[in-house]
Amino acid sequence: MIRCLIIVEGRVQGVGFRYFAQSNAIKYALTGFARNLNNGMVEIQVQGLEENIAKFLSMIKEGNRFIRVDDYSLKKISFIEDENKFKVSY
Repeated sequence: MIRCLIIVEGRVQGVGFRYFAQSNAIKYALTGFARNLNNGMVEIQVQGLEENIAKFLSMIKEGNRFIRVDDYSLKKISFIEDENKFKVSY
C-alpha cells in the first residue's frame, strides 16, 4: 500500500473533476481526498495498492468530455493509517 500526492492542472475546476476522481477512487478501492486549489489546480491524495493507483491515474488523465488534464505531478508521501474512504473536500 502506498499514498500519493497528485497535483492536476487543466480544465479541472467547475466541471465535476473532484467527483470524477471520487467515483474512480471508489471503483479501485482507494482512499484519500480531492480538493480545489486557489491557483485553479486540484490536489488529490490517494492511497491503496500501487496497481490500483496506476489504474486510477490512467482514468484521471483520460478525463471525460468536460474534464481536460493538461499536466500533473505525482509524489509518494506518508501512508495514513485507518483512512477508510475517499472524500471530496471544499
